[in-house]
Amino acid sequence: KKSLEKIEPEKIDIDIIYEDNEILIINKNPAINVHPVPWEWGNSNTLVNAILYHCKDNLPSIWGVERPWIVHRLDKDTSWIILIAKTDKMMNYLSDIIKNRKITKNYLAIVYWKVSKEEFRIESYIWRDPNNRLKMTTKNPINPKIAITNAKLLWHIGDDFSLLKVNIETWRTHQIRVHLSSIGFPIIWDKVYSKEKINNLVLSKFWLSRQALHAYSLEFDLYWKKQKFIWELKPDMKSIIWDLKYN
Repeated sequence: KKSLEKIEPEKIDIDIIYEDNEILIINKNPAINVHPVPWEWGNSNTLVNAILYHCKDNLPSIWGVERPWIVHRLDKDTSWIILIAKTDKMMNYLSDIIKNRKITKNYLAIVYWKVSKEEFRIESYIWRDPNNRLKMTTKNPINPKIAITNAKLLWHIGDDFSLLKVNIETWRTHQIRVHLSSIGFPIIWDKVYSKEKINNLVLSKFWLSRQALHAYSLEFDLYWKKQKFIWELKPDMKSIIWDLKYN
């Protein structure tokens, strides 16, 4: 396994929402890893490589290595708003407000089937599946952790799908995907938490290569003022909503 020192800057396009001398906020594209993954691209072609190139030498030092401090640990195939600290001061501040749940993160998700409730809340223990450590589960998880997800129905799209606005009170790995699947409304084309037969229904209608989940807004105090950052859906999710709702 390569060391952190071997992670090199790479010129990769990033979608910038906001930037100043202390913080960088971007809209992550799906299909790019945030951190190096040895069994895929090694230490190349990741968001870390792109940010190292973009920020040059203006980054905090972590474990003695100058590198971006990325707030979230994210699914590769989800599109997200991501916070990156460019200074030690901002790194400590973001760490503190995350720990104390002072950041509101909102998502859009396209799920299978018509959701009947206008609003609902899922609260359960989740963590690693005892039969597959790469998956999370609500059923007899190893080292269970409480997870809370709130959802609101925006509209039904077509005869078989729903668009949800989702807010999480806890930041657990795969939380939204696991919770929605656990109540019978898996996210479209979720290769882990949905069934292959159901996913094939989507492939028969339109092309999609990742789960239809997008973190579209973040709200938190920045420089002593409440800020809300919003970024639009990526083209693949946007086109699916359009096709399902208007065709």
